[in-house]
Amino acid sequence: MKRVICWLGVFLFFVIFTAFAQEPPSSKSKILLLISEQNIGMPQRSWWASEVDLSTVEAKVANKLITSGYTVLDPSDLEKIVKQDAGFKVVGISEKKSIKLAKLANAEFVVLGKAIASSGSNVPESNMRSFFANVSAKVIRVKTGKILGYLESAGNS
Repeated sequence: MKRVICWLGVFLFFVIFTAFAQEPPSSKSKILLLISEQNIGMPQRSWWASEVDLSTVEAKVANKLITSGYTVLDPSDLEKIVKQDAGFKVVGISEKKSIKLAKLANAEFVVLGKAIASSGSNVPESNMRSFFANVSAKVIRVKTGKILGYLESAGNS
């Protein structure tokens, strides 16, 4: 299942990279990733709204962006801002709030999305089980609020 989520994360990176290619940011551009995740049988979580950080997709996307020369804001850089405004401490953060948070963090772009992993039924006459993963995200230019690109992807195993 982690492999499916990792591949979806890599795919998400390429979609984000393509969106940036339309109007390429400088290598110093700051990017804020807000991708909430819900693992099998667990509640939806996000680093900005809970104490637990289980962001597999976000970590994969961040790694690809960093190795490509972008600056990805670390959650620890935003702790003070998030603590000051309780409106940021929601898993399903709105587009408007995500842009406000990105502005306060001096980010040029925000990636807002969610990743959900779920289990299906058992495969007949075996101990195997099917699993599904869905990722959806959008890239927003903070300065203008313009959405540069969307992604919806699904995988299974």
